[in-house]
Amino acid sequence: MTDEQLMRLKVYGNNVQRYRRLLNGNLTEQERQFVERRLTEEQLAIQSLTGDGLPLCTSKAYVKRSPSSPRRRPRGEA
Repeated sequence: MTDEQLMRLKVYGNNVQRYRRLLNGNLTEQERQFVERRLTEEQLAIQSLTGDGLPLCTSKAYVKRSPSSPRRRPRGEA
């Protein structure tokens, strides 16, 4: 991997972190849709650069949950 590709990976990764933080804040529905779209674009850019065919994660996993919403248990836990 070239220095330029590594630099791009770092930039994309920083953007992904920033968008995930934004999704945990108070956003309007329109803002949330925009940030989710940008997050997906950055994740796809990372995947195309690394040649990884597996999805990193979905942006829905980073939406702030209300205190009353149930948390899912990881597989294998009782």
